[in-house]
Amino acid sequence: MSESTCRRELELEIPAEEVQKAVEEVARKFARVARVPGFRPGKAPVTLVRRRFADDIKSEVLQSLVPGQIDRAVSENKMVPVTQPQIDKVDFAEMGPVKFRATFEVLPEFELGQYKDLEVEIDDLPLQDADVEKALEELRDRAATFVPVEGRAIGDGDYAQLKLKGIPAGGGEPLEADSVLCHVGGEETMNAFNEHLRGASAGEHKNFDVTYPADYPDPKLQGKTYSYAVEILGIKEKKRPELNDEFAKDVSDAQTIEELRTKVRENLERARSQRQNEQTREKLLAKLVETHDFPVPQALVEHQMDSRLERTVRSLAAQGVDPRAVNVDWVSLRSRQKDRAVEDVKAELLLDRIATAENIDVTDEDVGKEVEAIAQRSGESATATRANLTRQGALDRMKSKLRSEKTLDWLCQNSRTRKKTEEK
Repeated sequence: MSESTCRRELELEIPAEEVQKAVEEVARKFARVARVPGFRPGKAPVTLVRRRFADDIKSEVLQSLVPGQIDRAVSENKMVPVTQPQIDKVDFAEMGPVKFRATFEVLPEFELGQYKDLEVEIDDLPLQDADVEKALEELRDRAATFVPVEGRAIGDGDYAQLKLKGIPAGGGEPLEADSVLCHVGGEETMNAFNEHLRGASAGEHKNFDVTYPADYPDPKLQGKTYSYAVEILGIKEKKRPELNDEFAKDVSDAQTIEELRTKVRENLERARSQRQNEQTREKLLAKLVETHDFPVPQALVEHQMDSRLERTVRSLAAQGVDPRAVNVDWVSLRSRQKDRAVEDVKAELLLDRIATAENIDVTDEDVGKEVEAIAQRSGESATATRANLTRQGALDRMKSKLRSEKTLDWLCQNSRTRKKTEEK
């Protein structure tokens, strides 16, 4: 498309005859209900009503004529608006035409380039015996128990059971726990805890400061210093179950350790296949976006930036973090989403055009399956779920998302992948 943006300005004019006809109709309507001093309701002359209610009549005439004029112009120019037109420069002359400017954003026009038989490179992600054994060890870790240790001091690898209180430097809400396990010597444990707990015994009290790095995983602690008062309640060791048939029965429906090992391998294979499929989809979309140059509506970009920010907030909330209590420059964080948001919008517009070109659409069966899946997750009936989606205006959005997913699946089926060996 020749325009560098999706913003459009139309200088439009409504013919004088059409305007006068509308003015007369509106004036007569006003005259039937207008209350004018000296006249009974509805008996005032139309000419007097037109003078007395001139501004109201003009406003109603514009409301009745302007949308239709814009619709005709949009249709003639084959535009698809994505924002409500903003009206200005209105010239409503007595007995003459109405002139005005309408400004809005439209979907871009662009030539669809190559999208079939694309080739992308994905990671091979070979599955090794070591990966299976690692997964089994993780199962052992999850099934482990903690047993008390007596008669000795804390050593590396032990778990200290602590009662603690941490006061933040400069004031603020303290951190308190009546019973928490601290893995002494563990990579995940702050060095100050390791240094002050190593060699200590149950019943001892320790006081020390801990300064958390700026990139600490918990946003509430990032870059802050806490003064801790710690009481060692006890010492525990982590006991992992033996890797045998009994363990297999305890953690799964397998009857032997070899059967469990086979199941673990199958699960890892499925996960590997899913990762490769996701990678293929991501790289296909990236390649489509890269090879198609066209502007996107700023309104859609802004909406996508808001959506990305909302996902960040929901992610924090899911981790138990109050987004309002996090020291984050939300305005700056939102602005940094712009480039990705532009790519997201371009990808959606491309998928929509490809779906149209290939006659890819969403069937009633597709919608039914998705509604059923949502219903199962929410614990509601499918009927109630569909009613809620319809009431919230979310059903059309769901259909649009399903159409994009089907189109992306079609692209994957009509593309080629080349695997590269993952560097170990």
